[in-house]
Amino acid sequence: MAISLLDRAIYSYADVDRLVGLRGGTSRRWLEGYVRAGKYYDPVLREAPTGVETVTWGEMVEARMLAEFRDQDVSVQRLRPAIEKLRTEFGPYPLAQASPFLDVEGRELVRVVQESVGLDRSLQLVVARNGQSMMAAATERFRDAVDYEAGSVGRFRPDPRTPEVVMDPERTFGQPAIRNVRTEVLAEDYRAGSTREELAELYELTPAQVDAAIRFELIAGSDRAA
Repeated sequence: MAISLLDRAIYSYADVDRLVGLRGGTSRRWLEGYVRAGKYYDPVLREAPTGVETVTWGEMVEARMLAEFRDQDVSVQRLRPAIEKLRTEFGPYPLAQASPFLDVEGRELVRVVQESVGLDRSLQLVVARNGQSMMAAATERFRDAVDYEAGSVGRFRPDPRTPEVVMDPERTFGQPAIRNVRTEVLAEDYRAGSTREELAELYELTPAQVDAAIRFELIAGSDRAA
């Protein structure tokens, strides 16, 4: 039986932290839970801890959305009850599906779920505007970064500052790339002494695309160090 795209395990926790711009260890806490001051906190993005060291494409996508809320004053841990209920309505990886956000009925259902669990307004995925259920600002930012295919996220742009850089689980092992050339490879070659013009010619890219790849790797490195 073929593994679905969302179930494809191709990342490490370190990959998620770096590529989503999280502090080290954050994605593991979101996916495996954690203990603080003697109290255990359940995972936010998994039904239960798995003990595995790999992260699926669907989990990477959901972490990408959750990252839009990481600067809020309220802990994203409080999203867990809503996500649990959304799984029963939309199936595994509800945050990686199109219907909760692009369909009118889907957005309304998300609102009902949020209200039923008393979700903090700052963490709401869908809000009421002029009597209609609309995506919250954080959800809209996520929507602008992804492309849906067959009802779920098929690829996304990890950082809005470098929209040319794309992550696609069916290409370059899901790593950030420009026209199927990994940004990590371009940055390593540049650090080794190759010029942007040489890299552009070698990989059949434009100098601007090479610049974008190098810029993305610098951003990813600085976010991880922050």
